[in-house]
Amino acid sequence: MQGQQVLVPGGTGGLGLGVVPYILAQGAWVTIPYRSMSAVERLQACLSPNELERVRFVECDLLQEVQVQGLVAGMGRVDALLHLAGGFAMGKTHEYSYTAWRQDFDLNLNSAFLVCKHVLARMLQQGYGRIVTVASRGAVEPGAQLAAYCASKAGLVALTRVIAAETKGQDITANVILPSVIDTPSNREAMGDAQASQWVSPASLAQLIGFLGSAAAKDIRGAVIPIYGNL
Repeated sequence: MQGQQVLVPGGTGGLGLGVVPYILAQGAWVTIPYRSMSAVERLQACLSPNELERVRFVECDLLQEVQVQGLVAGMGRVDALLHLAGGFAMGKTHEYSYTAWRQDFDLNLNSAFLVCKHVLARMLQQGYGRIVTVASRGAVEPGAQLAAYCASKAGLVALTRVIAAETKGQDITANVILPSVIDTPSNREAMGDAQASQWVSPASLAQLIGFLGSAAAKDIRGAVIPIYGNL
């Protein structure tokens, strides 16, 4: 990824703590949209001064299309989109509020659509690009009390594969990975750490995401890749 301009929504989250240092080590220049300054500061604390020189933080609401459009335009060139943003909430389907349902779709699918839409337009102009999204094992193996999460992540899988189909024959690829539980601080807080050793590590995901976002992955498109750890 030497010299590539890389957009990383969700880069300040738990998975971003593994992915961002990895792609910086590969020579990327990174733009990270954010909403929370405390999350930015947590990531900054993990990076060296030399690494921070290649990171740009842009305050942006990924559900506001005008802001997303400005985010992409401000980069000039976008060689790779590594879309890490997402989250989950649990609740029985018959008790789950429609408000919470829509929030889950905003978090996991609608924001991804807006980012992919404007990044893809830029990549088509460039004639080059790599799109990597992070869905979930739940997208293909739904679990109880996760209707909105599983449905929205399944939508993200479909969106990514549609983009791959639409860019066939061009040097633009789109692929999606399906991790099970990722070993992040928020997941440990929510679920305890008794099984954390069996979860997927951000470091291992970072290597895969970095490869799929690189020029070397030109022959991989529309792939749906499960990463289940030891669960």
